[in-house]
Amino acid sequence: MAIEMIMPKVDMDQETGTVVEWLKTDGQQVKEGETILVIETDKIAIDVEAPGTGILNGISANQGDVIPIGTVIAYILEEGEKLPAAAASPSAPEPAAVPEPTAAAEEVSATPVAKKMAETLGVDLSRVTPTGKGGKVTKDDVQSSLAPAALSGDVIATPAARRTARLKGVDLSRVRGSGPKGRIQASDVENFQPGAGMVAASHVQSGGTIPLIGMRRTIAERLTASYQSIPHIQFTARVDMKNFINARNDYNELAIERGDEKVSVTAMLVKLVSMVIADHPMINSSLVENSIILHQDINIGVAVAIEKGLIVPVVKNANQKGISKIAVETNDLVKRAREETLVGPDVRGGTFTITNLGPFGVEQFNAIINPPEAGILAIGATTNEVVALEDGAIAVRPIMRFTLSADHRIVDGAVAARFIADLKTTFENPILMNY
Repeated sequence: MAIEMIMPKVDMDQETGTVVEWLKTDGQQVKEGETILVIETDKIAIDVEAPGTGILNGISANQGDVIPIGTVIAYILEEGEKLPAAAASPSAPEPAAVPEPTAAAEEVSATPVAKKMAETLGVDLSRVTPTGKGGKVTKDDVQSSLAPAALSGDVIATPAARRTARLKGVDLSRVRGSGPKGRIQASDVENFQPGAGMVAASHVQSGGTIPLIGMRRTIAERLTASYQSIPHIQFTARVDMKNFINARNDYNELAIERGDEKVSVTAMLVKLVSMVIADHPMINSSLVENSIILHQDINIGVAVAIEKGLIVPVVKNANQKGISKIAVETNDLVKRAREETLVGPDVRGGTFTITNLGPFGVEQFNAIINPPEAGILAIGATTNEVVALEDGAIAVRPIMRFTLSADHRIVDGAVAARFIADLKTTFENPILMNY
């Protein structure tokens, strides 16, 4: 009986999925649990496994297509089974043509799967060395007779390697695989040295057209809706970062002594912001229909720029974790965000977001709220400025500006101002995190 393969729902608020890449083609044998498709939601890329074992056929969603969840996009058939009548709709492509077996192939003793594979790939079974019982040609024999590129329609590579190749603009056919049977690993792509003629995928030439699909389209829709429907109120403060920098240096000296990961600026920000939010519950809330939900957990989203746009992995219960644990977690999340290997739970459940453009030299900016959260904190670059100290002396200090964007339907001006004041005090006195 034909097994329907549908566009899966992997996020609570997901309505569609974008086809990124089919790893198998019409007519190929697939095994249950084998990754055969990569899709993209508005947040992450997902590897989709085959729901059964059989022959993949009736693929009706092509690369770049945006498909509603629950839509049948392919079938997995048993040997000799035909596509269901529903698959013959005008919107579905015709099944891939299968070459007729040669007379010589028909005379060769082979397993049914081996025969089907040979038909699909145009392999002459009379030229395949049999290893099965009674001199039968097996599926493995057919596979062994093919070059890896011919077997997969491209190359044998892990999903992570394919994603890395897309990001770096690497032609996988030029990469030597170090995995089993020459399978290309992500590390092989990372270490690949392209020739002079290789053009990175991130180099967009002027005059071209980039389709607004997948993550890019969802970002556009959500930010437009947020900016149009949420009354943003913004507050900016200047922070003397001298003690912040000193505290981070002290933490990293201790981390080196213990053999732990270094504490990044991001980890410090996540910890300090979560501490202050604990005293300001309205900042950690959401407006849902006619109710304001005060979240019990404080889950800090960290905006990370990637090739396709922006993704926000989440540090769960940040206020309850020590700085060393947050350092490990944020380093891991940021790394996997850039490698496009985050999974659903990594990007769900955020209650407040931090976005830091300081590394790009941006000194101050206003960020758009990530619904349904009530606020987002925009962190600017730290620059040396001449300031007047409390005793009237003039000094050069490292100054950073941060801007809170808050949902004015939920957060009153005075509430936001008190949050900003406490945040400034905590940033300037990070010892408070150990108090």
